[in-house]
This record gives sequence, C-alpha cells and structure tokens, in this order.
Amino acid sequence: MSEPVTITVKLFAAYQEAYGMPELVLDLPAGTTVAQVLDRLMAEHPELEQWRDVTRFGVNLQFVAADTPVQHHDEIVLIPPVSGG
Repeated sequence: MSEPVTITVKLFAAYQEAYGMPELVLDLPAGTTVAQVLDRLMAEHPELEQWRDVTRFGVNLQFVAADTPVQHHDEIVLIPPVSGG
C-alpha cells in the first residue's frame, strides 16, 4: 500500500469564493490525478460543477492534462475562466 500524498491546492476566482480561503492542503491516495482533485472539490461544493468543463489544471507552475497524477508536495492550481475588467 502506497503512502498518501500531501498536496496544496491554490484556489482562484469561483473556487476561492466557494471555500472562502486561498488554498487547501489535502492528503490523497497515491496515484490520484488532478481531475480527481477537481472531483473532490466539486463533491464538497456542487455549485462549482458549472466550471468543470472549462477549468484548466496546473501542477508546479506547468499546465498539465487532467489525467496527470499528483506527487507528494505538489502545488496544484485549478484555473477557471476569469472575467476581465
């Protein structure tokens, strides 16, 4: 059995509004993908579901695909569309 991984999720725009904080620290099973991180956040805050198909993923300042597995101490960024102003 693999050890769990601890990651930091940076929250922006709608995600930050839903959680009321700029970041989360999560302990996840080894092999968890960034898409599964998003699934967890949406399970906790269903109002975020509207952003699922337009959210991009970043790991350690690099854009990544949804099926990218997270590693211990990764910094994950979920990037919803942001309206300009």
